[in-house]
Amino acid sequence: MRIDIITCLPRLLDSFFAHSILQRAQTGGYVEVVVHDLRDYTADKHRRVDDYAFGGGAGMVMQIEPIARCIRALQADRTYDEVIYMTPDGERLNQQTTNSLSLRRNLIILCGHYKGVDERVRELFVTKEISIGDYVLSGGELAACVLADAIIRLLPGVLNDETSALTDSFQDNLLAPPVYTRPAEFEGHRVPAILLSGHEAKIDEWRHEQALERTRARRPDLLES
Repeated sequence: MRIDIITCLPRLLDSFFAHSILQRAQTGGYVEVVVHDLRDYTADKHRRVDDYAFGGGAGMVMQIEPIARCIRALQADRTYDEVIYMTPDGERLNQQTTNSLSLRRNLIILCGHYKGVDERVRELFVTKEISIGDYVLSGGELAACVLADAIIRLLPGVLNDETSALTDSFQDNLLAPPVYTRPAEFEGHRVPAILLSGHEAKIDEWRHEQALERTRARRPDLLES
C-alpha cells in the first residue's frame, strides 16, 4: 500500500511515522508513506497556500491551485483508490471504514487547515471525507495520522500476531474484554482464575461474555447496531 499525505505543515508528521509499528511497517515494505509539502506546489513567491475568503468573514481558506497541482502530479504517476479529505463535517471514522480502506492500494489524504479548503477542491478531487470526531483541530495533520495508523496496523504482516487486529474493539461491534499479565496477584487483586486454567474454549467463552458485558455497560449503541 502507498499513502500520500498532503499538508502545509509536513514537519508535524515526521515523528509520528518514525517509530514503533508504523516505522516497522515501512521498513518491512508493507506500506509506503510519502508526505508532500503543499507549499512546494504554489506559484506564490512567499509560498503562501491560503487567502481571504470571498464574502468576508474570519479566517483564511486554503487555495485550490496548489492542491490541484499536487493531486494531479500524484495522479499522473499512479491510480488512486481514494482522495480523502480530513474534515470535521466528514463521515465519522469507524472500524468498518478502516477495514475497507486497508484493502485499497493507493490513497491520498489531504489535511485541511485554517478555515478549510476552497469548496471546489471537494467538488473536483475529493472522493471521501472523514472526521475523527465532533470537534475541531488546528489542522488535519493529527487526524490524518489517526487514519493512517488505523489503516496500516490492519495490513497483513504489520503486526507480529495478525490475529491481534481481528480481536480489537469494534471489529465485531463489541468492546475488547479485560486483559491481564504478570504478576498473577497484585496487592490482593488476582487475575481471574479462568485465564490461568489453560482451557482455551472456556477462556474464549469468558472473553466473549466480558466483551458483551463491557459493551452493554459502556457502549450499548454498538449492540443496537
